[in-house]
Amino acid sequence: MTLVRLIKMTNRKPVQQSLPMNGWGGRRDGAGRKPGGATKVSRRPRPSHSRHHPAHVTLRLVDGLENLRKPSQLRVVREALADSKEKFGFRLNQFSIQHNHLHMVTEAQDKRALARGLQGLAIRVAKRINRRLGRRGKVFADRYHARALRTPREVRNALLYVLSNARKHAGRRPALWLDPCSSALFFDGWRPGPYLEGVLLHVDDRGPPPVAEPKSWLLRIGWRRHGLILCSERPS
Repeated sequence: MTLVRLIKMTNRKPVQQSLPMNGWGGRRDGAGRKPGGATKVSRRPRPSHSRHHPAHVTLRLVDGLENLRKPSQLRVVREALADSKEKFGFRLNQFSIQHNHLHMVTEAQDKRALARGLQGLAIRVAKRINRRLGRRGKVFADRYHARALRTPREVRNALLYVLSNARKHAGRRPALWLDPCSSALFFDGWRPGPYLEGVLLHVDDRGPPPVAEPKSWLLRIGWRRHGLILCSERPS
């Protein structure tokens, strides 16, 4: 190789080589979190919360845990709920325990109080369930879902849905029946009558209420303008 040719080769500009693409990276159709997967509650920031508006809250368990309505499970969950009924400006007003989820009607001073109260409640429930089952790990499948109740009609519908939720899940129930896996026995909004006296006969023997007294106008008075609730009513 001559000296002139060597100099010419040395002075050549480098040429960028193209690399084979494997199809990964960048925006692709179908990429990202799939809707309806393990995470069903939106990860967007929570909206503000008003102390004047109760909330309907749902907490769902991970798959594979024991039925919460089983007597031994029910006892520890009820104890945890009773311990959490009024803390940090948060109040648990009504609840129902279903086989793999909890429904609650709650009040809170603000968004932070709602989050702190529900976080403390979830921790208490999870610890007691894990202790009883001799396990460790996650108990609740996702973040809590909360829906603000802004009108008397919404509050009445939520109370009926929560307290009579077992009718919705388990088909036919006796007409004169209140769910023992809920706070129904401590609810004072049932339509009075002789039929109810027999159902509530032993309510005073059940100890202190596991729920807090409501403070918002909607939960104390407002919803009653649409009529007290019959214990035979079914949620829609």
